[in-house]
Amino acid sequence: MKINYNNRKFKPVLNSENGETSEDTIFEYKQNENIVTADYSGGKIKRGHLLGLVDDYGNIDMCYHQVNDKGVLMTGVCFSKPEVLANGKIRLHEAWEWTSGDFSKGESVIEEI
Repeated sequence: MKINYNNRKFKPVLNSENGETSEDTIFEYKQNENIVTADYSGGKIKRGHLLGLVDDYGNIDMCYHQVNDKGVLMTGVCFSKPEVLANGKIRLHEAWEWTSGDFSKGESVIEEI
């Protein structure tokens, strides 16, 4: 399933309690070949950025960094697996892990808006 994430916007619909994103966080994705980037902000996130690689199935292996509303720089890694919804929009099922702070793991779901 070839998916191109260029110019798609997403927002979280579900996140583990130890995560910082919320339904107020908006991700703006860009893609060039198999490289994906996104800028994001909103809710507890002042500014964030992710960089990842997309495989032939639309999975994204990424790292991210963000500054939260406490002014703390947080970093992590994430693996996102796509689901194409009946309306053609994309839902990403994500397994992530902080590489800073408490180094905990979590899961989130973001959907295209």
